[in-house]
Amino acid sequence: MTATYELHRGFTLLRTLRAAPAEVFRKWTEPDQLGWFFNPSAPTPSEPVDVDLRVGGAWRQQMIIDESVSYITGGIYREISPGEKLVFSWGAEGGWPEIELPSLDDVPLITVILDATPSAEAEGDSRPATDLIFAVALPDHLTEQQVLAWNEAGIDENWGTTLDRLVAAVDRDTGRA
Repeated sequence: MTATYELHRGFTLLRTLRAAPAEVFRKWTEPDQLGWFFNPSAPTPSEPVDVDLRVGGAWRQQMIIDESVSYITGGIYREISPGEKLVFSWGAEGGWPEIELPSLDDVPLITVILDATPSAEAEGDSRPATDLIFAVALPDHLTEQQVLAWNEAGIDENWGTTLDRLVAAVDRDTGRA
């Protein structure tokens, strides 16, 4: 069964980054570029980030909350358009959210769209810029209680904080910070 996803069962976040879409795409897909994902106030994971960038491939990385709590997160790639779009089922086998390969349609579907946008020349910044559209959709077959559980887990706020770390990392890497 292939799930259907309606955005009203999820949310969309927007960010503008001062880098070209190809650079932002690399931040999402290259293991040595995914350090922005980690919470800077938590210990740095010892396990390397693993990325198998192909449809059906997995991205996995360890997240550390504190000295006693850590977990694996990541996703299974569903669509890849370099420099433009990345779609993945959010989760990891043996991680959080828990994902089982035969049941990819039971977890949130993440869509990252990267659109080139005019640079902030009026502000004296001639670097390229990218509008990032980040959409999380929950499967239609989830019950209202399951949707509520996802929302109560704070996924919108947590993803917002994660995207803010991406903006800060791009600013650092491009000399804006």
